[in-house]
Amino acid sequence: MSKILENTTVIDLFCGIGGLSHGFVKGDFKVAAGIDIDETCKYSFEANNKSTFISKSVYDISKREINELFGNAKCKILVGCAPCQPFSSYTFKDGEKNDNEKWKLLYEFARLVKETQPDIISMENVSQLVNFKKAPVFEDFLSSLKELGYFVYYEVVNCPDYGIPQNRKRLVLLASKLGKIKLIPKTHSKENYVTVKDAIGKLPKINDGEFCKKDKLHFARKLTPLNKKRIQKTPYGGSWIDWSDDLKLKCHKKESGKSYPSVYGRMKWEEPSPTMTTHCIGYGNGRFGHPEQDRAISLREASLLQTFPIDYKFFDKKEKTFSSVVIARQIGNAVPVKLGEVIAESIKEHLNQFL
Repeated sequence: MSKILENTTVIDLFCGIGGLSHGFVKGDFKVAAGIDIDETCKYSFEANNKSTFISKSVYDISKREINELFGNAKCKILVGCAPCQPFSSYTFKDGEKNDNEKWKLLYEFARLVKETQPDIISMENVSQLVNFKKAPVFEDFLSSLKELGYFVYYEVVNCPDYGIPQNRKRLVLLASKLGKIKLIPKTHSKENYVTVKDAIGKLPKINDGEFCKKDKLHFARKLTPLNKKRIQKTPYGGSWIDWSDDLKLKCHKKESGKSYPSVYGRMKWEEPSPTMTTHCIGYGNGRFGHPEQDRAISLREASLLQTFPIDYKFFDKKEKTFSSVVIARQIGNAVPVKLGEVIAESIKEHLNQFL
């Protein structure tokens, strides 16, 4: 570890199970703590990041607490991803009035920045945030940073461009008091994207409802008899569009149903996967069918597509059981570890330039 990093401390707001933090850990940064209201994330965050999990709402975090966590660090870095549900396109309807209550989490992030004045900030969120004119939360966030003297950079990142095997677009913001800052150049192009096959192609074959004997996380949910018939009739790369009418849902037979062509779909080996969501192990929730096997993807497959290392701990082995629903939610909510690495490497290059 360089002397610069020895004197640098990271705090992760809205840390979840630590996808963003782990990217910094892999980049040799010290993560002092992760803060999140979801207590189910504590085991995984602490077991993988050699850091402290603080179960607390960001509303209740004070300037004093953040400064105590930073301690005597010469370079203080505050990062985080405010939960993105408020920024879903479904939130906005024609004629809906502005309601800043929805944006409080990001405003609280801005509050902590103003109160603690870290040297560097990174904020990751849904790409739609930059387009919302009905709610000025992002514009307000940018303005507050600039008023505090930060150099601000942001970009909508296409995750496959950085070696992440998943079609996922995310807004990444970097801000520094040291000088101009930006993301490192793209590492991949369409010619060498990391694919579904690269990520999960070597995992053992399993059936729906089955655990892999050597890997408990390699578990696929049990399909109903009807959904089993449906996936058996779904060709490679296909979806419900390829079924006979007796297998289709009523909503799919309507004209409006045609706007969801990927539902009940199979992934393709030679392409990145669709975006992992909190329901990514459910066959009917998107294009989450395995390319060849008659099942939805497993928890392990979802975690690898989110670029979590194969040895990342998601549950305490002392516990006899775990909730697949909870772990799927944790995986879907996470920042891909590889994206965390890209952000960490960008900051490292910035520090080497100015410190």
